[in-house]
Amino acid sequence: MSSVAGDRAGRAHAYENPRPEVQALVPRDARRILDLGCSSGALGAALKERQGAEVVGVEVDPGYAADARERIDDVVEADLESFFGAATAALGEFDCVIAADVLEHLTDPWRVLKSAVDGHLRPGGTAVISLPNVRYWHTFWMLGRRGTWPRTDVGICDRTHLRFFTLSDARELIAHAGLRETRVSPQYRARPLDLPRERPGILGLRPLSPFFAFQYVIAAEKPKR
Repeated sequence: MSSVAGDRAGRAHAYENPRPEVQALVPRDARRILDLGCSSGALGAALKERQGAEVVGVEVDPGYAADARERIDDVVEADLESFFGAATAALGEFDCVIAADVLEHLTDPWRVLKSAVDGHLRPGGTAVISLPNVRYWHTFWMLGRRGTWPRTDVGICDRTHLRFFTLSDARELIAHAGLRETRVSPQYRARPLDLPRERPGILGLRPLSPFFAFQYVIAAEKPKR
């Protein structure tokens, strides 16, 4: 197996799954969906099957983009950092824009999300954003134990992450894009390798909850004109 194929296989569980926790916040009446960083199209394919939506993806990785073209309606192979502008106007408006675990990989996620919302999300439409929570307990454990910033192949401290968010940071990002938060869905884990769960039991008790939320999935609405 090549190193590229090996890297992809190692990340498949994180990047190539249908993301039920993200699907749960996508409106079922959304007819056109823009998936930013669509990977191999697993999420988009699931939404097409669930509600018959047209799904357009944007993906920078050629291998992922090629696979996604087999599963969703259209894929634009492009870097999100330089994607939005006059040339993208032909894409039109969408009922829902998804940014699921992609913004933390960008140098300027604030500009990218605002550009997507301003240029392509219809008034009254929904943005669904998924971000890892850097306030998760394991970050502090690694800092205290090793005295260095943790770097891993996947997860909150994935070595390819350029930006880090707490829930407060995520809310600032959303407000900067001109969106109004409508729902926050924390995904709780006791350990980094556990499967996330929205019903946390004792993990969700305040003041513990911010430290056991591995990830936040947030729905936000673009105000109507």
